[in-house]
Parts: sequence; C-alpha cells; structure tokens
Amino acid sequence: MVTNRRNFIFRVSIVINIAVLLYAAMHLSGTSAPGVEWVPITVDGSERGADVRFFRDETRNETEMRTAESSVRSFEESTSQKTPSTISTTNKTASSTASIADIEKIILKGQDISSDADLAIETLLDIVDENALSDATLARLRTLLSCNDKDFLPVYHQRGEFWVLKNYVRADHGTILCYETITYTTHAGFEFLDNVLPLVERWMAPVSLAIHAPGADIMPTVNSIRYLRDCSGNDLIRQFVTFHVFFSNKHIPSDIPDPNIFLTTSYNCTLPPPFSNVNVSTTYKHQKGLLYPVNVARNVAREAALTHYVLASDIELYPSPNLVPRFLNMIARNAKPLNTSTNPKIFPISIFEVDAKVQVPSTKTELQAMLANKSAIPFHKYVCPDCHNIPEGNQWMKAAETSQMDIFHVGKRQGKFVHWEPIFIGTHQDPDYDDRLSWEGKKDKMTQGYILCVKNYDFMILNNAFLTHKPGIKHYVKNAKRDQLAGKQTSFVNKVIMPEIKKLFGTKSGCAL
Repeated sequence: MVTNRRNFIFRVSIVINIAVLLYAAMHLSGTSAPGVEWVPITVDGSERGADVRFFRDETRNETEMRTAESSVRSFEESTSQKTPSTISTTNKTASSTASIADIEKIILKGQDISSDADLAIETLLDIVDENALSDATLARLRTLLSCNDKDFLPVYHQRGEFWVLKNYVRADHGTILCYETITYTTHAGFEFLDNVLPLVERWMAPVSLAIHAPGADIMPTVNSIRYLRDCSGNDLIRQFVTFHVFFSNKHIPSDIPDPNIFLTTSYNCTLPPPFSNVNVSTTYKHQKGLLYPVNVARNVAREAALTHYVLASDIELYPSPNLVPRFLNMIARNAKPLNTSTNPKIFPISIFEVDAKVQVPSTKTELQAMLANKSAIPFHKYVCPDCHNIPEGNQWMKAAETSQMDIFHVGKRQGKFVHWEPIFIGTHQDPDYDDRLSWEGKKDKMTQGYILCVKNYDFMILNNAFLTHKPGIKHYVKNAKRDQLAGKQTSFVNKVIMPEIKKLFGTKSGCAL
C-alpha cells in the first residue's frame, strides 16, 4: 500500500511539473501578453466595420492551459488529507469525502483524471457553487462534449423561399467556446420585442433571436433593435443578444439598413419603443395577409447558435434564473441516468402561466406557492392541456426544490403523452422543425415530436428548471379564420408530411402526432 501511495504521488507530481513547464514556456515564447482583438467585418465578410470581437488563438491557448492547470491543481487538492473541520458542505457534491485510496485505485487501473467513473469526476469537479462554472467543470465539459466551435460572422443565405440575414446584429460577447454555455434560441415579429429584456435578465447567457421582417416591417425591426441595445438601462442586450432577420423572397424590403452604419448612431431614447402599443393591422405582414413562418424562425435561430446545447423556446417564455450553470454542472457530473442511458436524449422544461397581476417566480419554491394560491397554472391549461402535459407533472409540482439540478424523471412521448409538444434543451443534432408549418396552422411542433418518439429519445425532465409565460393567463378563444387555417395545415401534415416522415424515419408502436 505504501508503494502504491508513493507511485500515486509520483504520478501526480509529474503531471503538475509538466503543466507548470508548459505554462511557463507559453509565456516566455511571446513578447507581449495575449489580448482581445477587435476585427472589423462587413456583411459580406470583408474587414471593414468594428462591431464584432473575437479572441486571438493565443488567448484561447492561455485559457485552455489555465483550465488544464486548474484541473490538475483541483486534483492535487482533492487528494490531500482533509480534516472534517476544513471541509465545506455548502452546495458541494460528495467529492469532498473521496479518499486518496479511492482515487489511487482509479489511477492504478489505468484511468486518467477525465475518467467517467463517478468518484473521479466528483473529486475533480468539487462543485462549491451550483450557480457558477469552475475551470475544472469547464475542462470536464470540453472533454465530455467534444463539440466544435463555430464562426461568428454575418452571412446572407437562402433557406427555401426565405432570405436569412444571419448574425445581422451581433452580440458583443464575440466568439464563444461551444461547451462553455447554452444559447436560448427564439423568434418574433418586432411587435413582441418587449420580451427581450426580461428574458435576458433571467437567462444571463447568449440569446439567438430570429425576427421575421418582411417588406416595410424592416424599419421598425431595425429601430427596435437599436432601442433595445441603447435604451434598456444596462448592457445585457448588447452583451448577449444576436439578432437575425429573415423574409420571403417575395417580400424583400426595398432598403436593408447596414448595421455598420446604423449602429454608430445612438437611438433617441426619449422616443417610445417601436414595439410598444403596436397596432397589428398596420404592419406589413398583416396588410399583405402573410402567415407567420414560425418553424423557419425556430430553425434560423437554432442553426445560428454557437453552443453545443441550445434551448429552443418562445420569446414570451421566461426561464428560471441560473438555469445555465446549474444545467452544465449537472452535465459535467454525468451521474445516473445520464451516464447509463444509451438513447439520444433531450431535457424538457416544465412550463407555467401566471396571473397578469403577479411577478414571474424566480425559484421552484416561489412557483409552488403560486400554484397553491392559483396565481400560477400549468401552461395552456385552458387552451391545449395535452400539448404540455408532461410525464410525472403532478409529482414534479409537489417535489421540493433541491440544491442542485438533476434529472427528475425519464419519460417518453407515448401513451397519455402522445401529443406532448415539449420545449427542451437539446443539441444541433436534434430534428429540425418543419419549415412548411405556420403558427396560424397550429400544432407546428408535433411533427418534430413524432420524430423524437420514433428515434426513441429519452425525455430527461429537469427537477428545478421551469419556464414562465409572460404574465397573463390564456383562455381558448374561438377564431373561425384560424380554425380554417388549422384544418388545412392538419390535412397537409396528414397527407404530405407524415408519409414523408414515415419513409425517412420509419414507424414505432406508440408514436403518433
């Protein structure tokens, strides 16, 4: 045992020495400290404007080295002898109780410090604050996800009949490493942009927002973007929100403002927001009788996201705070059932509505109190309860809030949940939404849900995370025109889309629209 302990200490010493030498060599190799560079880029990709930032390769190398060094340091510290009086238990995992002998066994079996063994992972991570991401956690996510970083450049491209101005106005965050955060992907017409600030204040991470701006709607769209960036009272929207614009090739605006020009002039914040008190009948979309291409918008926003994980949601759904770090800490821990499920997986989030006169809840405990006094209800309870009726939903609402995020229940889109339209954290590998379906035609996410079922996805419902609709409880209102459009869309799905899906993905017992 003494020999084994000496071998273990010797191995750790080698790792530490190599990390220190590499770190010193990196600093000695350059004549100046790596920094942040502002690179001017125009809409067509040429270098001109000055509205986008990215980190130099040296900066990323330094970050990666610092992360590796921190991981080694955390490993060394976690294997040192600790007395009970020196161990903090506040929001920590069981990592603090791991012994040198336990870690030694893992090393001697030939497993490295990024092993999937629960004990090694928890010992390395030693998560003290669930609302933050440590260097060790980020290093673990980088290894676990093995994702690829994406370019953050403005691009004009076509998506079917639509022109997409991808990254039309970019957030100031610059390049993002694919594993370090989650992107909230969403969509709207300009008249719904009052929701951007409350959404970002709760999300506090990148937002990819696709705006439908056909014809003359481009100007109130641009002015709304300017207002949000200049007049919101803080820099959160500048820091986090990237705006994409799209429109049909039959309704291209006569003039498309250049962000490199209009962003140089501050908006007059004494004017009311262009999105306040909008008379919908005056919009170009309404005057031309256009349908809202909701799934094109969803796909545009999701495709542009820079991160591995994305939350594809609606702009009026506000997330519970600290969802991003809590989720990624859960992923890094990689505990059961995450590390035992071999099926593809998504992470549905429970959704609720609240009365127009109350504040949106920030914690599950607050939400439970509001459910008890009837100021909150499950989402679309009076519109389409089956669409968002989640497995173990009643148990979820009764279960107490916990100190960390975990998987509450693993469900399937089958049985009484066969019509479930989940909103979930997923990845770029998940099925797209069908571009041909409009919001007015209803049930626009059902085809994606069917594919998820056929492909045997595990629906890993999160225990503490939730979404809350903008205050105001919805009730079903009969709309003859929309009912007619819904009938046509349902017929199109049954006669055209479903035969296509069955040929491409097959069928599975229990799966239905």
